[in-house]
Amino acid sequence: MQPPPGAPDWLEIVTAEERPELWERARDEHVFATLWPEYNHHGNNTPRYFGAIYPRYGHLQALLVDSRTGELAGRARTIPFAWDGTLADLPSGIDAMGLRAVEEPLAPTTLSALAAEVLPLYQGGGLSKLVVQIMAAMALSSGFERLVAPVRPNRKHLYPITPIERYATWKRSDGFPFDPWLRVHARLGGTILRCEPRSMEIAAPIADWETWTSMTFPEDGDYIFPEGLAPLRVEGGKGLYWEPNIWVLHGT
Repeated sequence: MQPPPGAPDWLEIVTAEERPELWERARDEHVFATLWPEYNHHGNNTPRYFGAIYPRYGHLQALLVDSRTGELAGRARTIPFAWDGTLADLPSGIDAMGLRAVEEPLAPTTLSALAAEVLPLYQGGGLSKLVVQIMAAMALSSGFERLVAPVRPNRKHLYPITPIERYATWKRSDGFPFDPWLRVHARLGGTILRCEPRSMEIAAPIADWETWTSMTFPEDGDYIFPEGLAPLRVEGGKGLYWEPNIWVLHGT
């Protein structure tokens, strides 16, 4: 795959289908795992759709490689699903979209981002933008009508009690979104479709949540926890968390 315009000359882009051994290396070495908070690895539904992307959709998974060293720099994970382009038919978050992708018998029409990942050594150099552009290119080359992204705002954890619907409206003085990751999408022409306060479900025993967060939850109630985008609800020995996302559309 050709790198997008403006990409560094050392960047090589390959798909999981083209380099299955490199894709397996990324999985086996867990090189991308530390990019996400520990709790984020324990979605109740995520294994069903993240587990379905390879090898079935190996041509829609991209790896960014530093050709000077052979080291991985980033990764783009996507999944196609059926969507008629209307808000009424838009799934209510990443879980609903992912489950539709693996359960819906209709032919997919749309490519959805699942995760845009850049390893720490390569962050700050504009690769995040390139990952989105790579996703859009894969959508176009595969004949999909559009690319959508269930964006996980990367500063929302600093404002966990602010509803996602309000957070998404925050702007800087230049008119671009307050959130840096939303700003990347906006600069690439992405438009917000809808906010999803209940996008990804993580329900687990309190003992698990205490391990993931290094916190103690002495009684039932709502808790703010490190890197959480919304409060955790503790009740009856269990913790329920809904990660919010913002649907962003690229294309028509």
